[in-house]
Amino acid sequence: MNLNRRPGIAPIKEEFIVSVEPRPIPDDDEAEGRTTNGNGPGIGPSTRNAQGEPEHNNEGHRVGELTNSQRRKQYKEEKKKKKGANVGRRFAKVRDGLELCWRVASGASCEFGEECRFTHDLEAYLDQKPKDIRFPPLEDLLGEPPYLKTQPLTDDGDKKSSIDFSTTCPVFENTGECRHGLKCRFLGGHVRKLDSGALELIRNEERVAQRKIETTELNYIGPDAMKLLRSKKYPQPITDAYLRELQAKGDKADDPKTSVGDDAQANPPPQKHDPETVESPSKLVYSEPAQYSSSTQDIDMDTPDVPLRFNEKKRLRWEGKTYLAPLTTVGNLPFRRICVDFGADITCGEMGLATSFLQGSKEEWSLVRRHPSETIFGVQVAGSKPGILAASAEVMAKEFGSNIDFVDVNCGCPIDLVFRTGSGSALLDTPGKLGKILVGMNKALGEIPLTVKLRTGVKDGRNTAHKLMPRLASEWGVGALTLHGRTRQQRYTKLADWAYIKECTDAVRARIADDDLPPIPIFGGGDCYSSEGYWSCVEQSGVDGVMLGRGALIKPWIFTEIKERREWDISARERLELIRKYAEYGLSHFGTDTAGVNTTRRYLCEALSFQHRYIPIGLLEVLPGRLNDRPPAFRGRDELETLLASTDSRDWVKISELFLGPVPEGWSFTPKHKSNAYGTEEGQG
Repeated sequence: MNLNRRPGIAPIKEEFIVSVEPRPIPDDDEAEGRTTNGNGPGIGPSTRNAQGEPEHNNEGHRVGELTNSQRRKQYKEEKKKKKGANVGRRFAKVRDGLELCWRVASGASCEFGEECRFTHDLEAYLDQKPKDIRFPPLEDLLGEPPYLKTQPLTDDGDKKSSIDFSTTCPVFENTGECRHGLKCRFLGGHVRKLDSGALELIRNEERVAQRKIETTELNYIGPDAMKLLRSKKYPQPITDAYLRELQAKGDKADDPKTSVGDDAQANPPPQKHDPETVESPSKLVYSEPAQYSSSTQDIDMDTPDVPLRFNEKKRLRWEGKTYLAPLTTVGNLPFRRICVDFGADITCGEMGLATSFLQGSKEEWSLVRRHPSETIFGVQVAGSKPGILAASAEVMAKEFGSNIDFVDVNCGCPIDLVFRTGSGSALLDTPGKLGKILVGMNKALGEIPLTVKLRTGVKDGRNTAHKLMPRLASEWGVGALTLHGRTRQQRYTKLADWAYIKECTDAVRARIADDDLPPIPIFGGGDCYSSEGYWSCVEQSGVDGVMLGRGALIKPWIFTEIKERREWDISARERLELIRKYAEYGLSHFGTDTAGVNTTRRYLCEALSFQHRYIPIGLLEVLPGRLNDRPPAFRGRDELETLLASTDSRDWVKISELFLGPVPEGWSFTPKHKSNAYGTEEGQG
């Protein structure tokens, strides 16, 4: 019997099989061990170094910060278990050996003069700066080695000049300016040498004016607001009023200004049933977020405006829309832009922790950044206390307003260190507390809709979503629901239960009809990997759509397949164009200086750690491909297709060098999944 015909083995045509031994499937559960993007610490295993000790941010504290006794206990537990592929996955920024002052780099004068802690010696800086990187145009891409018509520059030690005037800066070409100025690793693309020998930065004013609205990212939080958050002085009148309501009813109220550091401490396991109840939406009144500027001096004047009733909330009309799941680490802004280009209609930022938002974490607030191309954009928040979550929602509503289309509450995260805090999927077993959270957030958000993403239950064989979901929609004013067809205990094992998703969908729709409420969008999720599979799930379960996670990570073009109802036999050359576009979007978001280039490289390698799992459909005997099938070792139809299917992370780094130049000395990459890592040190970039 042919190995490819066995269940669970990808049916690859014999002429492409290199070895009959199936390749190991990366552990998607282990890959969920990090809960922040960038270089900031997270709540998962990656927040600990190789010795099992907690890492801290520059302020010396972080969500998950425990007492000494709790640290000792957790240290022993972690040392005993010794599990998790993400332990030690720390990525320090790679910077220039000599740091040039930002003001000098942008062509301005520095008011600090000689007291500035960065160098003003431009000649010395350029002498030590690595050579410019050459970013290849689309027409230079080849489907065979060396894959580029013009080879990228190599830093061979010749320090005659680090500037290559023949290169182009992808950010400058797109926007007409480069904010990194003389620090840009593509400097030759936007600088000219004057007769005097001095360098002059180029700025295309016409291009800047044309592209500003299309390219400027949204949802930046100002320094004044960050200062108020860090000093716990940010006014939250709606949250304060809601907590007083809870106290009047005899409920324990958690003041976000005093308990913001306690939300992430190890809580006792959640109770299976919470008898507490909250009002139905017909009785609820939601307050419009007060108009507030973080520069306002008289915060006493910042009081709730006229209350907004439940039926005045914005309705989400997502019928026929495609939805990209919020994805930890890999679901960053550049990746979301790629998915939007392929047809994703709804996008959501990476999961952020409510406590970190209220602590003024720079890393956490970067998760809410939005690109103008994201037409429907939401923010996902995790937490376990009504006051904390309501306060974080109030800040978002005040600071960003209509630049956020919805806020999603995470009730599905299965990670142990999230679950133990009472957050994520732990909320499934505490419906009373969850109700208080949703009511408080709805009040704080005003007209911004609130959505919930959840799993079928906590323990395998004990589904509870069919009881909880009708209450979310009918009693607590949730504007949309997404159900992942697995329990918390299953994580990513076994197949998603789409029959149960249908049962829950029917229960929600029946309850809404009984209560004479307007319909809300319901999405399912789990194992969707093809256009055929997508539309089959929609038709059989009755959902409005399928939230795409791993399927989109492995083949971002799945959104095009769904929209056009076809399976796309994408070529290796087209996939290389996608990688180039990711590099371009990464440089635009993370920056074109040395730190930005290597941060882009790190996330590009993260993306390739999923995309290499794609099996071209032209190699398959049976269509469509299935997400959980294990492929035998195979070769592609050409050398590039074979390279893109490599499981060796050194090949992913090699691909990154086509667009981002050679890796700096000491740089290394450790993938989230268990695989051969590039380099011998901990991942940097």
